Amino acid sequence: MRTRLFTAPIAAAAIAALALPAPVMATPESELTMSIGSFEGIDFGDDAGEFARDGECDDLRFDGEGMTQTPLLAEDLYHDASDCRAAFNANKITLSPMFMRLSGAAEIIWGDDSGDFSRDGECDDMRFEGPGMTFTPLIAEDIGRDASDCRAAFQKGKITWRVGPVGRLDQEPASFS
Repeated sequence: MRTRLFTAPIAAAAIAALALPAPVMATPESELTMSIGSFEGIDFGDDAGEFARDGECDDLRFDGEGMTQTPLLAEDLYHDASDCRAAFNANKITLSPMFMRLSGAAEIIWGDDSGDFSRDGECDDMRFEGPGMTFTPLIAEDIGRDASDCRAAFQKGKITWRVGPVGRLDQEPASFS
């Protein structure tokens, strides 16, 4: 049985409450010039997830009517590319602003300090990497819920945004040695 970590309704409510900027919208597929896994800088990943190709996007980086109604799992990040790309192209999902980062710290949506381990001096948000991170396992529930620790570590140069415009959360962090 799979452990459910994050649900679509909770994610949607949390993101809506933050009064975030307008989401990224798709352009016609005929304008697609990037690799098969990406579209407008979004890396959709592959179809290696247990629920890939079922007609619903199961990747917690997205929000919208094209999402599954079952709880979302961190293990499905980047592993439902066909469903998520199709829903994105049909304007049925958007990339969650929590996973957008353009060029500077001011554009990072830090979130709040509502996590169980916020304000402990370690960043618990899996969108980041570096020596300022916790050594405990990172979970989807902590995304955007450890703002003070993560912002402080980022400003001190102890963490960075994971690789890429949206980050690949399913890859090992870069070495800071």
